[in-house]
Amino acid sequence: MSVAPDKSARRPSRAKRAFFCVCLALLAAILAALGTWQVQRLAWKSGLIARVDQRVHAPPVPAPAQADWGKVNAADDEYRRVSATGALANDKETLVYASTALGPGYWVMTPLTLADGTAILVNRGFVPIDRRDPATRRGGELSGPVEITGLIRMTEPKGSLLQANDAAADRWYSRDVAAIAQKRGVAAIAPYFIDAGASANPGGLPVGGLTIIHFPNNHLVYAITWYGLAAMALALLLFILRGEMGRGRRA
Repeated sequence: MSVAPDKSARRPSRAKRAFFCVCLALLAAILAALGTWQVQRLAWKSGLIARVDQRVHAPPVPAPAQADWGKVNAADDEYRRVSATGALANDKETLVYASTALGPGYWVMTPLTLADGTAILVNRGFVPIDRRDPATRRGGELSGPVEITGLIRMTEPKGSLLQANDAAADRWYSRDVAAIAQKRGVAAIAPYFIDAGASANPGGLPVGGLTIIHFPNNHLVYAITWYGLAAMALALLLFILRGEMGRGRRA
């Protein structure tokens, strides 16, 4: 005599279903928390973009002096528009490899010696690879007292993501203020550098004003994604719970 298979035996036990429901509830809570975190990040990023935009378009203020160097930080000062007056030490310029909208080449980093004897490293702008030799761009040097107006940038220690600076070989892939100053024998130098503005240099080189200011802001998309996944987890949980209630009524 054949016996009909017991379908209920193949169903997950009540304890397993309860455990699965708890996991779904925890998953929904975690996903919702991630969505809320992205909303908070969105508010922070929007505020940062607004502050930087205000700094970039504000009238220039004097660059922080030596007494204030310890207070300079990225959150409060990066991309602030400043000006400084001094003499460019053209004989101590350093070329830092750069890839720009104008193609590959170098940033020309030159110390600006101030009246009090301190210095600020200035990124005067970009030169193409075939103009790296100062002799090919004579006339582009500025001598005597000059006023540099540009944006404060934070030092970039050690090198780029792919290549490390090699001070001994004088090969530079990032604008590491301290290392460049040590290599060029500049003692009292600001911990930041200035990206010079777009004012044309004699002879057209270096080309300034190429600072890229871009902050990816995809937090709203991320928040919607996390909240959507949380809603899916909740919907599945409700579906399971409704099934459980239906079984309870039929029992």
